[in-house]
Amino acid sequence: MTVGIATTTGEHERVVARHFRDVPFRDALPSPLYFRAAHMPADATYPRHSHSWGEFVYSFSGVMEISLADAHYLAPPQYGVWLPPDVEHRGLNRHEAYHCSLYVSKEQCQGLPEATCALEITPLVRLMLEHLRINETPDASPVQHQRFLQVLVDQLRQAKQVGTYLPWSSDALLEPVLRRLQDDPADNSALAEHAREAGTTERTLIRRCLKDLGMPFSEWKQRLRVIKAMPYLEAGEKVEIVSARLGYQSASAFIAMFKRMTGSTPDEYRHGAIAR
Repeated sequence: MTVGIATTTGEHERVVARHFRDVPFRDALPSPLYFRAAHMPADATYPRHSHSWGEFVYSFSGVMEISLADAHYLAPPQYGVWLPPDVEHRGLNRHEAYHCSLYVSKEQCQGLPEATCALEITPLVRLMLEHLRINETPDASPVQHQRFLQVLVDQLRQAKQVGTYLPWSSDALLEPVLRRLQDDPADNSALAEHAREAGTTERTLIRRCLKDLGMPFSEWKQRLRVIKAMPYLEAGEKVEIVSARLGYQSASAFIAMFKRMTGSTPDEYRHGAIAR
């Protein structure tokens, strides 16, 4: 498994961007550490670019997607994505999202991952990011603000590196199964049924899921449903409607899955997103 790859770049870049945002800095940062939050409407994108500083991307609500030349990362609210200096990338989102970036000068990147990766967000880091979001100012950062950002960078240095939330596979047998589920996340077909349609065996797909995705098929499908549920919840849809959209026979089963996968109930997630 290639850690962090969510899908092939071409598959995700089929998103038709209706809103374009220019990158905020081209040549230099205003300060060695700089925090910036931004609202992105649905189907929005930043251009493909690179810069000489590192960047940590986190979504307060919605899901930001980070596209590299040969990889694709997802940043739901329980993960952030770290981009080292000089990595060419593009930011995009299918649904409305509110995200932030912490820019880190090359001199301050020591101890941070040397390759692009997803980082697990601890409760402390989440609270620090929320504090920055609420108190963000466009002016040059005072000394105290830089100290706060330095503590945040120290926390990111200690963060657990994880594979992306929703890995992908280009395997000729497995990829069509994943794509069908992306198009219809309510599909409750067992893996054995998918195997018959693909002209292979269930055991073969089990092996390829573990090899390429790093997880069982059932867990991948649950993660996909979490990602699909988020924009519906943020739009205010009732949990019962969202659960039915995603193929659940009861709202209680969907609530239990969502809480197990994210640490919060759908209503808790929705209220947190609305509060932002």
